[in-house]
Amino acid sequence: MARYSIVLPASRLSPSPPRSTQRTNTITVTSLPKSFFHPLVLDVLRSHFATYGEINRWVPLPGFGRIIIVFRYEDHAESAKQHCDPIVLQGSHDRSEVVLRVYRADPNPIIDGDDITVPAANYLRPPALEKNFLISPPGSPPVGWEQIQEDPPNATPLADDLMQALRKLQIHEKRSSMEILLDPQEGSGVGVYVEDCDGDTVDEIAEEDWVYGESAPARTKWTPIATALPPIRSVSA
Repeated sequence: MARYSIVLPASRLSPSPPRSTQRTNTITVTSLPKSFFHPLVLDVLRSHFATYGEINRWVPLPGFGRIIIVFRYEDHAESAKQHCDPIVLQGSHDRSEVVLRVYRADPNPIIDGDDITVPAANYLRPPALEKNFLISPPGSPPVGWEQIQEDPPNATPLADDLMQALRKLQIHEKRSSMEILLDPQEGSGVGVYVEDCDGDTVDEIAEEDWVYGESAPARTKWTPIATALPPIRSVSA
């Protein structure tokens, strides 16, 4: 393990601004390498911060690269913050310099003795019963809930109004090879026609007999129907 010497404070680094909104008894030491979470290194760091006051809780967080320190008194936490931010650890020839920052954190309640009971208000509460379906997997059913027999699926394939609309689209008139799906005289003003092109007698012409530049024979089977203009209301001057 490499040897480090602690230099306090580091004049080349500016400390974090003072926290004027709320006093706190908690500080956070950040930017710790993973090697600093060795028990021997943690003991040295704890002994160093204990010189500023009584530590109520010492919480190393290796996954976040930081340590949360809860002092019993707010003045001790503020003193540790003022004197220890930042901490410069000078390494040997094979170790680079390490800079630890110390920040104020949200205040935490004091735990006496071995009691580490967390207040119920600090736990995440489940949503109301009417919003239990938002949880995956869903929460436990309320007291007294019983399974009921659910109704079978809808036996009607389509709704009545949809069936009626489909009937209006059925072919109700035929004129020679043209089938009318929608008659413009029924009030919609739009006509839909389907013409059976295969019903007309047109000589079949092979593809290799077509003349370049002329219309394909199949196009001569269909004649477009002119669309009537909508009624125009005259406006008197």
